Amino acid sequence: MKSFYFFLLIAFLSVGSQAQTLTFKTSSVSVTEKNDKGKWNNWSEFVDADLIITIDGKKNRIVVNSPDIQVFTIKAYGEKIENDDQKIVPFECVDNNGSKCNIIVITHKKENNRMQFYINYSEVKFVYNIYN
Repeated sequence: MKSFYFFLLIAFLSVGSQAQTLTFKTSSVSVTEKNDKGKWNNWSEFVDADLIITIDGKKNRIVVNSPDIQVFTIKAYGEKIENDDQKIVPFECVDNNGSKCNIIVITHKKENNRMQFYINYSEVKFVYNIYN
């Protein structure tokens, strides 16, 4: 019986140690919206955006420290996709207003590991250029 509790303790500690907090800085942001026909418009020009984004795996929360702070609760962690060109890390989230969205962090390997942070709603999408 002691070995069973020891096993549970080790399992708990190994899962807990995988949760981490990542902090990114943003340099710029772009947005797109769906038009009246349900098609996505072109992305806007990037504009300067000096913000902090925090992904907190322990609290299952993502925070975008914009003038109106955006808090997202992570409902599900998607499967990381990695190929020669990109590394994609997806999250299924709910924002502080209860709206569902998908957040995706993309690392463009062949572009000097340039990183982008997408917030995708059904009617609008935001993309931030980010760095550590």
